Amino acid sequence: MSVVTAALLASADRLGGCEEDAFLTALAVGVDIASGLGVSASGAMEFFRPATAGVIGAALAVARLESLSAEQFPDVMGLAYSQAAGTMQAHVEASIALPLQIANASRAAITAVDLVKAGMNGPHDVLEGPFGYYKLIEPGDLTEYAATLGQRWLIDEVSIKPFPSGRASHGIIGALDDLLRDEAIDPSDVESVSVLAPPLIHRLVGRPYKQDMTPSYARLCLPFLVPLMLRDGIIDPRCFTAQEFANPDLVKLGQKVTVKIDDNPDQNALAPQQLVIRSAGEFQLSLTINDNLGSPTAPMSDAQTRSKRDLARSLADADCDIRIFDHPLAYVTEPR
Repeated sequence: MSVVTAALLASADRLGGCEEDAFLTALAVGVDIASGLGVSASGAMEFFRPATAGVIGAALAVARLESLSAEQFPDVMGLAYSQAAGTMQAHVEASIALPLQIANASRAAITAVDLVKAGMNGPHDVLEGPFGYYKLIEPGDLTEYAATLGQRWLIDEVSIKPFPSGRASHGIIGALDDLLRDEAIDPSDVESVSVLAPPLIHRLVGRPYKQDMTPSYARLCLPFLVPLMLRDGIIDPRCFTAQEFANPDLVKLGQKVTVKIDDNPDQNALAPQQLVIRSAGEFQLSLTINDNLGSPTAPMSDAQTRSKRDLARSLADADCDIRIFDHPLAYVTEPR
């Protein structure tokens, strides 16, 4: 979603604006293509899928918005694939290069369209060719996705991130959010927090607490995010600071959080997860999390939506363009 949206907003800007329906249709198509490549994958992520699949969906979405001919689309796709890049090493190390790969993919999508406009061609058999996407980047099969084209729109299945942390953290953090809305938990009474989760969860956010971590590491670290949520009832990125990382109370509680891998064979699964909290008193809680908060099957409540919007507004500069909150599609119709 992020790669396609960014590329289309850049396209709308240089067009001097466009119709809302044209933008939203291109967005739906681009997200469908990028997501379709992802759901067709049969192995664990080795490359950063939002960038590698995202650049292809974004380029074709921009080509649609800018009215390229049908004959030009294979070249757009080929040149987008030729620029595909994104490594999961940035995620493993929690490097700021992770969001940079999103920006690079959006830029590459625009570049692919411009090169085709200028007359350049690209390779065409970029998905299933001998050196195509499913040979070099990740294994997959388009059969099931292709069978539902035009009937099932994957943009309907896009999740909303309720918190400013890694998506894989939202099952646990969302469960804590629901819990804290119903009852108070004294973090000082907590003896242990245990998470049993699929391999992808452990891989993405099961990293250990480090007092010298960076903000990009903190947002992908459940042993930091869980104490922060228990203490504040919210994940506020203004707490991603060296002072808070070294906070003795957070450090102590973070050392009590364990994330273990379950026996789920699906390398792409985000659920189910098990959360067990034990306290020094009589309190003990065991929860099964079947869906991450913000997904279509576990939508955010009105209160959770308000909480996210209120946090976003509090983070914005006092003189920011309020259209981003009140009428974001104005950036499409009247970008300047």
